[in-house]
Amino acid sequence: MNRPQTDRPPQTAAPQRLLSLDTLRGFDMFFIMGFAALVVSLCRLRPGGFSDWLIAQMGHAEWDGFFHHDTIFPLFLFIAGISFPFSLAKQRSKGTSERAILAKIVRRGLTLVLLGLVYNGLFRLDFATLRLPSVLGRIGLAWMFAALLYMRFGLRTRIVLAAGILAAYSLVLHFVGAPDAPGAGTLTLEGNIAGYIDRRIMPSHLYLDGFDPEGILSTFPAVVTAMLGMFTGEFVRRSDKRLTGGRKALGMACGAAALLAAALLWNMWQPINKSLWNGSFVCAAGAYSLGMFALFYYMIDVRQWRRWTFFFKVIGVNSITIYLGQMIVNFGYTSKFFFGGAASKLPPEAGAVVLGIGYIACCWLLLWFLDRQRIYFKV
Repeated sequence: MNRPQTDRPPQTAAPQRLLSLDTLRGFDMFFIMGFAALVVSLCRLRPGGFSDWLIAQMGHAEWDGFFHHDTIFPLFLFIAGISFPFSLAKQRSKGTSERAILAKIVRRGLTLVLLGLVYNGLFRLDFATLRLPSVLGRIGLAWMFAALLYMRFGLRTRIVLAAGILAAYSLVLHFVGAPDAPGAGTLTLEGNIAGYIDRRIMPSHLYLDGFDPEGILSTFPAVVTAMLGMFTGEFVRRSDKRLTGGRKALGMACGAAALLAAALLWNMWQPINKSLWNGSFVCAAGAYSLGMFALFYYMIDVRQWRRWTFFFKVIGVNSITIYLGQMIVNFGYTSKFFFGGAASKLPPEAGAVVLGIGYIACCWLLLWFLDRQRIYFKV
């Protein structure tokens, strides 16, 4: 199905692969590949003050708030969004039909939902309590719906849709409370309408007792996170002699600043909340994601500072492999096997640092081996 000609973006460059995308994806995954735990172990060597603040950043906000660990999930979804315009251009350049592209989009989205169920313990066969929502499932659904909107509508229409989704969701959150929690605030854990919908539809299949941060209603604003990535991908692909790589990076930095301002203003009405994935969170996470991509794009693809990227690229090209792999392979045991002796000779706090480094090394060496063999798990 063709997109409206009046909304088509300016002429774009030929499809290309951005090293900055793989590197940033690897940097993002590095935190859940043991680096966050290593930072915590290092901070415990010198507790207090800045160390305590940094430890907090390596975890999620309990409810309202915004810590660094809250950026990992939306950044990954944002990066998936950036990739789509490049992938779509490549498929179209090969003559792939629109019907085949649409089928591939749906297949990829549903495959991620299935992998999310596997991550949640599908093979334990405990279907009565299996958690249905998942991180991978949300990525799959949010990316899929954003991609379908990209295929169907032009840029201006999608901007209006993105703004409309956030506005509608925020109004529903603010003014519609959970009927089964009278007296509770509409933005509280007990009283929000998103949790109520999940309790009604899948009460025994949630992450928490009565609430799931990857639930049904909050998937709608997550679609906007993926759309922000696609807007960014379109912008980077624009072919205009006046729009140099440096100017693109500057434009993205300005966009990040605008999103940050929107997040701060929105936060005054609805506090930033990852669990609800509310509008202020979408803007805050979008500001971080766009700012980080602008920085990586400028350093790697504009200035060509690439020597340092290999470590993160190895992670980035097999990100789903290591995400699922940590549930299947006991890297902690492997780290103890190789480094446990050295760790046992040190005080417990220092030993934890050694084991943390060993954990990361075991994960990375596996990914390096797969990269050397050109083995990539792609969906």
